[in-house]
Amino acid sequence: MITTPPLPSLRLRRVGIVMMSAVGDAVHVMPVIHALKTHTPLVQISWILQPGPATLVRGHPLVDDIVLFDRSRGWRAFLDVRRALAHRPFDLVLGLQVYFKAGLVTHFTHAPIKLGFDKARARDLNWMFTTHRIAPHVGQHVQDQYFEFLDALRVPHDAPQWTLGPWNTEEREWQRNFLAQFDRPIAPIVVATSKHEKDWLPERWAAVCHILWHEFGLQPVLVGGQSARERAAERTIVRDAPMAHSALGSGLRKLSAILDGAAVALSPDTGPLHLAVALRTPVISLVGYTNPKRVGPYDFAHDLMIDAYGDPGENYPLDMHYREGRMARITVDDVHAMLRRWRARYEAQRLTELSARLTR
Repeated sequence: MITTPPLPSLRLRRVGIVMMSAVGDAVHVMPVIHALKTHTPLVQISWILQPGPATLVRGHPLVDDIVLFDRSRGWRAFLDVRRALAHRPFDLVLGLQVYFKAGLVTHFTHAPIKLGFDKARARDLNWMFTTHRIAPHVGQHVQDQYFEFLDALRVPHDAPQWTLGPWNTEEREWQRNFLAQFDRPIAPIVVATSKHEKDWLPERWAAVCHILWHEFGLQPVLVGGQSARERAAERTIVRDAPMAHSALGSGLRKLSAILDGAAVALSPDTGPLHLAVALRTPVISLVGYTNPKRVGPYDFAHDLMIDAYGDPGENYPLDMHYREGRMARITVDDVHAMLRRWRARYEAQRLTELSARLTR
């Protein structure tokens, strides 16, 4: 892949990564870090990101340094991160986020090479803050777009690799204790997302809880944050499906442990969906507002995706357009059908994996 301007020969000792926000994007960055560390084991990786996803990344064996960008501090967040970056010189900075605020943070970094997206894909004039840009490319899945940076650097990559889930004895023990309170395998349900347009109806989640419990012998577990919309969904679901157990507000590290110990997960397009894919937990994904060709499950459980984004038989383009009102098209019967597919294709192997792993 040819960059603009051409990249000089690089000796990578210190690399900075600018990807500050969404959990799903943070998950997609991890295979990039794996490839960089495999190619150059001694390279030091510093990652600039917000406190939320930082809780998931902190302690990652391949991330050497985290620089926090706390957007809750408003304009002071930019002063904080500029101060933190003043004494962290890099050989290379990867500008993986294409918004103006990320461009400003990229500007604060000190590196001879700041590699970002081409002008067509770098929104909010983000390209002005980079010294080099990857070559233009037709639309791809977000994961493949990040791999374009590796191609530009001539860093080999095969199947994506993640290091996620409970990493230490304490976290593994918490996972065992959490799962031990149930007499059946768990099925986490992500009750809401950061945008209401991506949410599914709580009443329908409640109906799915009954199916999980009575037909599949699974324990529904509600997961997510503690926003007003999530708490409202929780109240409706627990009212209509009292067998559902709520674990809202557990935090990303414990959410990772919950998903890692699940028989199957169910999620709209949001960070936990991609976290489940990375953990290789079978996940039934409900997608309607966002384009699944760009942000759907990347390389696992794609056959469990419910695609309400497109009309029947539509070969829609891979773009960044949103389609409102599509999530309501997904019915309880649609999810029920995917659960039957999970049972036929995934259940036996998954339960065997869980039994072997959780008894170690």
